Amino acid sequence: MDAASFEKLKENLWDFMQTEIYPNELLFFKQIEEIRHKGPAYWRQPPIIQQLQEKAKARGLFNLFLPVDSALKAGIKGGGLTNLQYADCCEIMGTANHAEFAAEACNCSSPDTGNMEVLARFGTEEQKKQWLVPLLEGKIRSAYAMTEPAVASSDATNIRTSIQRDGDHYVINGRKHWITGAANIDCKILILMGRTSSEEKTYRQQSQILVPMDTPGITLVRPMHVFADDDCPKGHMEILFEDVRVPASNMLWGEGRGFEIAQLRLGPGRIHHCMRMIGQSERALSLMCLRANERTAFGQKLAEMGSITQQIAECRAEIDQSRFLIREAADRMDRLGNTDPYTRKLLSLVKASVPAMTQKVVDRSMQVHGGLGVSQDTFLPMAFAGARALRWADGPDEVHWRTAGKLEMAYQLKESKLYPIGRYVHDTSKPFRAKL
Repeated sequence: MDAASFEKLKENLWDFMQTEIYPNELLFFKQIEEIRHKGPAYWRQPPIIQQLQEKAKARGLFNLFLPVDSALKAGIKGGGLTNLQYADCCEIMGTANHAEFAAEACNCSSPDTGNMEVLARFGTEEQKKQWLVPLLEGKIRSAYAMTEPAVASSDATNIRTSIQRDGDHYVINGRKHWITGAANIDCKILILMGRTSSEEKTYRQQSQILVPMDTPGITLVRPMHVFADDDCPKGHMEILFEDVRVPASNMLWGEGRGFEIAQLRLGPGRIHHCMRMIGQSERALSLMCLRANERTAFGQKLAEMGSITQQIAECRAEIDQSRFLIREAADRMDRLGNTDPYTRKLLSLVKASVPAMTQKVVDRSMQVHGGLGVSQDTFLPMAFAGARALRWADGPDEVHWRTAGKLEMAYQLKESKLYPIGRYVHDTSKPFRAKL
């Protein structure tokens, strides 16, 4: 999108946030509580989301997430944005409470965005018609089933859910958990990662397959709670798959391509979360400054105390550092794709550092608020829980740091112009003082 049009789009989005999102946050939570009280059969997006989606469509704010290249590959209309441009929009949407409230209103929330990109890139024409189109229209929801309770799923080679060929079908058996979005009764399709072979090379044993939610043999066992929150109506579900039969044509991109799809899906999807975290951090800092400017203790405003002003400055530095890192990663994704080694390193650095930064900023804001900071009178408790959970929800920090470190070592060994310089070698043949 050209620069002038993009600035107008951002103004439009900010106006949407000010007039439609922030004023409706408490209503959003109230309606969710009503849905929770009615029971699992009523778990779907609350009425306010449905109303806001229509307003977002009318404003041209729907499906902003779908980048130009994916839209072109699928032959569909996306938001017309690059990843770099979407970073700005995602940050703006991320200032909402819940962090994905505005994203849901604009059909830009997880896990649907990643799933739609997978379908756009790897789905057949029939699969796009059946699943991608209604997802883009906001008529259905989806989920992504990867994590398993029995194994350390941060190492996806451990995945044990079996996908076995049986004539014209595949039969799926296994147990998954933390499957976000699967509790929503409008969730109609899962993308499941499982094992199709134990004989192939390590990274060719896993595949991804489309599993309609109404397929016999699927049991939603329970929603997993995050700090005692069931995240109604999306839910992070434990799911049992018992002899679940789906057509062989549901296999995405062929057997053994699971890791390739996962890398192409999880790069953009995870950076979207981090873009939203910048928005959460900005709101926490603004709230911190408001509190510091309003509150007086020991004869002076908190904003006049050196320790508080230093913390405010540290928050600004850390937020901007993270934003610059995200923007560089997004720009390289646009120019070089997310399989470029340096881009992959940046994506790992973003995923490892940004949620931790957000958690720190929100924690400082909480401290300035005192007891109010952990109460229902601010958005801070939910922001803190969201940032903390993100440090493992999309892979633990340690895995992202490990990936970034390995890529950095490879870069130093192969490309760095400074690595070969090494240390100084001094002439030590003449001692400083001869032995007496």
